[in-house]
Order: sequence, then structure tokens, then C-alpha cells
Amino acid sequence: MTTQEVADQLVGFCRQGQFMEAINALYGDDIVSIEPDGAPMKEVRGLDGVRQKTEHFNSSVEAYHGMEVSEPLVAADFFSISMHIDATFKEGGRMQFSEICVYQVADGKVVREEFFYMPMNPEG
Repeated sequence: MTTQEVADQLVGFCRQGQFMEAINALYGDDIVSIEPDGAPMKEVRGLDGVRQKTEHFNSSVEAYHGMEVSEPLVAADFFSISMHIDATFKEGGRMQFSEICVYQVADGKVVREEFFYMPMNPEG
């Protein structure tokens, strides 16, 4: 798959809230996932680790109220999207947040993802 094809498929999965399906279909075995400083899991390596991180996030969400995912912006082996989420979390209540997500593709698979957002501070 080309970078554009991977990007389009990932956006489709995300718009449906199918994050685990995206990982299973599009991510390489040696994926590296980077979160900003202050996030609970700063860096995760490997497909199983990314699956665990995603399960942890999914289990923290009580309900989604809305999600917007932009069209991808593609340049060579990279693409980015913006994502806006409105959700109620089991701890912390309802929150809205936005992030920029940057992905690197090699051999038709996502091999690196990095997220840019302000981590939520549960202590206020």
C-alpha cells in the first residue's frame, strides 16, 4: 500500500472509532508510539505494546459524544491528521481535546506514530 492508501484507511477506521482494527490492519510489528511529556505512557514499542496502550485508553472511556478526524496530509512516507474528541472518561468526567497525529509508513505499514496534545491533568 502507498502512504496515501494507508492514511485513507487509517482515517476511515478512526472516524468509526475502530482504533484496534486500525492497529491490526495497518501497523507493523516494530511500531514505535510516542506520546507527549506528561502522558501516562510516553513511549511504547512493538505491536503488542501499542495494542495494550490502546486497550488501556479504550477502557478509560465511558462514552464518546463526538469525534472529528481530518483528511490526511501526506508527504513522502509521512502523513498527519488532526483529531478532536469529546468523551466522558470513567475518571475525570466529560472532556474535549484535540491532537495532531503524525505517522510514518514503510513497506505499506505504519512504523511510527507520534501524538501532539496537552496531556490532561487529573489534579486540575
